Amino acid sequence: MKRRLGLLTGMLTAGTVACFAALAQDAPTTPDGMPTYIVKDGQVDKGTYNGYRRFHATCHTCHGFDASGSSFAPSLADSLKRLSYDDFKEVVVNGRQNQGATGDKVMPSFGLDPNIMDHLDDIYRYLKARADGALPGGRPQRIGG
Repeated sequence: MKRRLGLLTGMLTAGTVACFAALAQDAPTTPDGMPTYIVKDGQVDKGTYNGYRRFHATCHTCHGFDASGSSFAPSLADSLKRLSYDDFKEVVVNGRQNQGATGDKVMPSFGLDPNIMDHLDDIYRYLKARADGALPGGRPQRIGG
């Protein structure tokens, strides 16, 4: 009985490791733990693709198609060239209000919106790939998808 339990524990551990390895491929990070993207032959990892989908479900209304900006909100493809991941999170979670020449510009808080918060890392991946010039505009294709 003890031997069977040891084998079962070993299998669960190996299965758990394999599961986390698969998740890590879907959600790449930099060595310091920041979300990053994979673009290979014009195709993107699962997380970056999900970020594209989530961005276009909510954020593009103000920030424009492909994060290129609009009269309502700035280009995030430009903003993420200088915003850190932590600064990006701060703005999305808490919102922002700026006084401009044409009046107030308000970024609403999305801190309580699970459609954004549960996928914030992926949205960042997509926007960072756009900001770095690694991903052109348009709908990306998923690696292996």
